[in-house]
Amino acid sequence: MQLVCPAGNLPALRAAIDAGADAVYAGFRDQTNARAFPGLNFDERELRQGIAYAHALDRQVYLALNTYPDSVRLPHWQAAVDHAAELGVDAIIAAEMGVLDYACRTHPQLARHLSVQGSATTVPALKYAYERFGIARAVLPRVLSVQQVERLCMASPVPLEVFAFGSLCIMVEGRCQLSSYVTGMSPNRHGVCSPASFVRWDEHPDDSRSVRVNGMLIDRFAQGEPAGYPTVCKGRYEVGGEVFHALEEPTSLNTLELLPRLAQAGVAALKIEGRQRGVAYVRTVASTWRKAIDRYRAGPDHWTSEAAWQQALSAHAEGQQTTLGPYHRAWH
Repeated sequence: MQLVCPAGNLPALRAAIDAGADAVYAGFRDQTNARAFPGLNFDERELRQGIAYAHALDRQVYLALNTYPDSVRLPHWQAAVDHAAELGVDAIIAAEMGVLDYACRTHPQLARHLSVQGSATTVPALKYAYERFGIARAVLPRVLSVQQVERLCMASPVPLEVFAFGSLCIMVEGRCQLSSYVTGMSPNRHGVCSPASFVRWDEHPDDSRSVRVNGMLIDRFAQGEPAGYPTVCKGRYEVGGEVFHALEEPTSLNTLELLPRLAQAGVAALKIEGRQRGVAYVRTVASTWRKAIDRYRAGPDHWTSEAAWQQALSAHAEGQQTTLGPYHRAWH
């Protein structure tokens, strides 16, 4: 199995490669990718440097062009496909059919991966993307049980990639109405959830902090209480006189214990979420999964996890807690 790790900037790309990633995924510094935070992603010079660094070590670089343009802005996404081909990335990761169609017709030699944003959860959907757009791989959405993943691996016309670790989204892979409702901007069209320009932190006399998104109070943190990036879905709200995480608790997906089962199913690649996270996160998570995958390769019949691996991953999990999410579902 290939280990695919996030690269939100050049230091993170190098850290991922040095920690053992087989491939990294990155984005341009614009709304063509679903992590368009200020200060994140790559300009042309940095991306050229990152590609050269990866290729020198026989690793790969995938470029995320996985947001959804409207018809007026489609030429910008087409230009991004052209630029990706010129830079020599190993694949693009796209979701919107117009972008995939353009890449297929204009740059047939450039590998195309169907993004998780494409939400292909059935064999017919995978076959359609393969036959119509010649995709070389598909990233499965994080809504499937492990049994469903196994069945798809048996019948898919293309290799499949699954998320192994990182933040979860309660919407259908970023198709968020909450961010649109509060700010007018969504991850799938504008590349960012709860854009930083709408976020305001306030400090109070008791040393607590409150955070608002476009003026809407979404959380308040006591002195010393850890706070992650403020997304609307993971705020705390008053419901029925009680304040709690009414929509989703901050937690991270962690499928380390499922590694042998995913490998036996034929999963081609394990993906780590987190282009918005720092170098320390990338280095720790990539090196931990590298050790786990290498141990499995060395002895599949005797693979065991280590407590230290789980501790390292939990330390970098959102809310310092992890879950198997839909992978471990009693109903299918």
